[in-house]
Amino acid sequence: MNFTRKPVALALLTAGMSSMVAAPSVMADDDFFEALSGGKVSFSARARYEAVDQEGKKDADAATLRTTLGYKTGQFHGFSAFAEIEDISDLGQDDYNDTINGKADYAVIADPENTEVNQAYLQYNGFDTEFKLGRQELTYRKAPFHRFIGNVLWRQNHQSYEGLSLTNSSLANTQINYAYINRQNTIFGDDKEVGTFIKDGQIDMSTHLVNVQYSGLSFGKLEGYGYFIDYDDKPAASSQTLGIRLSGGVPVSDAFKLIYTAEFANQNDYKDGTMDDQNYYLAELGGKYKGWLAKASYEMQQGDGTDSFKTPFGTNHAFQGWADKFLSTPAQGLEDMYFTVVGKVLGAKVVAVYHDFETDKGGLDVGTEFDILAQKTFKEHYTVGAKYADFNADSDFGGADTEKFWLYGQVKF
Repeated sequence: MNFTRKPVALALLTAGMSSMVAAPSVMADDDFFEALSGGKVSFSARARYEAVDQEGKKDADAATLRTTLGYKTGQFHGFSAFAEIEDISDLGQDDYNDTINGKADYAVIADPENTEVNQAYLQYNGFDTEFKLGRQELTYRKAPFHRFIGNVLWRQNHQSYEGLSLTNSSLANTQINYAYINRQNTIFGDDKEVGTFIKDGQIDMSTHLVNVQYSGLSFGKLEGYGYFIDYDDKPAASSQTLGIRLSGGVPVSDAFKLIYTAEFANQNDYKDGTMDDQNYYLAELGGKYKGWLAKASYEMQQGDGTDSFKTPFGTNHAFQGWADKFLSTPAQGLEDMYFTVVGKVLGAKVVAVYHDFETDKGGLDVGTEFDILAQKTFKEHYTVGAKYADFNADSDFGGADTEKFWLYGQVKF
């Protein structure tokens, strides 16, 4: 691991902790010392087995372990700091293409071995605002709705960003988020190289993210956003996305609640970008009844055969099928009609989803997918789960039939 690439915030934090260790005992009553030493340790470990059966590739099997260890200091006049180390280890089942090991004849399981500083930032809270400077995970919606900005929490190596972020809550029922990002740390780890675009698993940029949410409506939450991505080493891919979203629910009876979502976004070139503008549409309608949720959804990412609407910062595994066939939108665009059922069986959370895919341009049948998950959490800290995805490709568009299976367990403190 090359620590020379880590952010300045990490160096400052390390120096501060070193000073704390070396401080004389007379500092025991000092507020600054109390803030440094009176923080909270966090720990997590997630072991996972993943199997992939993909047409045209060798069957892939991976057993991996993700471990994190973090420390958040107490506050000193509004200032605090957080650092987190992340390690992904291969547990011995390594017949898979992790995207950097050269095993291209196997199906992809994008969990390469890696040890890195996942987060390291200085934080300040004051004036109804939270500031963070350094390497950090960013999300603007609760999981799993990280459509545009996410940390890719399903993969073992989480995605993080380097820069400055702030969240302000001065206005009633309003949350204003802004971030300036100069580096995206991908899920592929330090050894990933793609030309000059991805260097050491990182993408350099000058990006501005703006997200405003208003929750004062009786029938839902209103969200507006603008994401302005300017790539340093692939400027033609730079884009801007402007969007608006309304989501919420209306009680129909004591037992039943109608839920809905309506969202629209436009994506176009930005700075030296070259794409033609493309639109995004999402419409959802469903209901909640006695602990169960069912909804029908329509999602469209337009494409004209050359350019298509994309979400390069999103946790895209959570959308358009868990088989990960459309992590990047096809040039022809993608239309997804899907149906979701969520509930509990014997205390375990159960999710089932059925997708029907077509292209935007040409209306070609792409395929269908069925996904199902069962997950149970014990005593707050322990989680076990199983997950399955089955994608059936249609010959109109081409593609590969793919089945994926996961079995996992996690402990988190």
